[in-house]
Amino acid sequence: MRPNLAIVGATGAVGEIMRQVVAERKIPFTSIKFLASEKSAGKPISFLGKEYRVELIRPEAFIGVDIALSSTPASVSKEISPMAAAKGAIVIDNSSAWRMDPDVPLVVPEVNAHALRSIPKGIIANPNCSTIQMVVALQPLHAFAKIKRVVVSTYQASSGKGAKAVQELESQIKEYSRSGTIPQATVHADRLFGNVLPHDWKPGEDGYSEEEWKMILETRKIMGVPDLQICPTTVRVPVRVCHSESLVVEFYSPISPAQAKEILIKSPGIIVQDDPHGKNVPLALDCEGKDEVFVGRIRTDPTVQHGLALWVVADNLRKGAATNAVQIAQELLRMGIPKAK
Repeated sequence: MRPNLAIVGATGAVGEIMRQVVAERKIPFTSIKFLASEKSAGKPISFLGKEYRVELIRPEAFIGVDIALSSTPASVSKEISPMAAAKGAIVIDNSSAWRMDPDVPLVVPEVNAHALRSIPKGIIANPNCSTIQMVVALQPLHAFAKIKRVVVSTYQASSGKGAKAVQELESQIKEYSRSGTIPQATVHADRLFGNVLPHDWKPGEDGYSEEEWKMILETRKIMGVPDLQICPTTVRVPVRVCHSESLVVEFYSPISPAQAKEILIKSPGIIVQDDPHGKNVPLALDCEGKDEVFVGRIRTDPTVQHGLALWVVADNLRKGAATNAVQIAQELLRMGIPKAK
């Protein structure tokens, strides 16, 4: 099938990469349109050698659209995604607005593509970037030994907070090089250059941030383990692109580093870089622009009976957002696009 596609929020950072990934993966389509707010409506976009004009997001724009890849703020998505679904489109929504809705599948294709068999609202949620790379690494290990508990610390790139955050980091670097001082932050919670920020997200329940609760609740939903024990600490680091994660995983059954490595090597969407001498490990600079989840430093956790420690890195703008959304679209094409209800 060659669907009619729409990319919503097409001029934003994730929307731009969605366009790239659709082209790179040669997604078949009959027609494609690019939608955005009034600020960007009318602007030209070049795509696959053809020029298009950005259209205004409005109900009529979704008539005839089969799949809409959407990246807008959650507050906007709450209005736009139902609007598109009402016109018959299946919406793949990159915001946080619909992720915990029980009638909206929350999907990472390598983990739970089966959830796409039922799309009651015509909306599919794309998970949080940090959650996506973690569950890609955890799921094949869980299938082998069953996971009891996960302790995760993240090292999240500035781009996870948007283009303005990256600009702020770059301006801090330039000003420090020029004057030796670091300007005060207006986008991040504090100055990011030369620093790490464990409080760069909205505070949530029990001292845990909104980002940390996303990792807990989304992981449980995607993996289908509602009682999975997860203790996250999310941290912003002065890196432009790619989130890194330190995972300590406790299992119910024995699993060795060698077994884990063999399982992960055979798992889709994963590249293992696990040099026991520490010379070949996943690094943010090397993983930028890649669609895979990179796993390394696979070793025993000696503090529990059945435990492993892992280092996991992925491009937060690609696999953590745009690529995962496009992969969902590819899975829909493989399965046959259901009609929105």
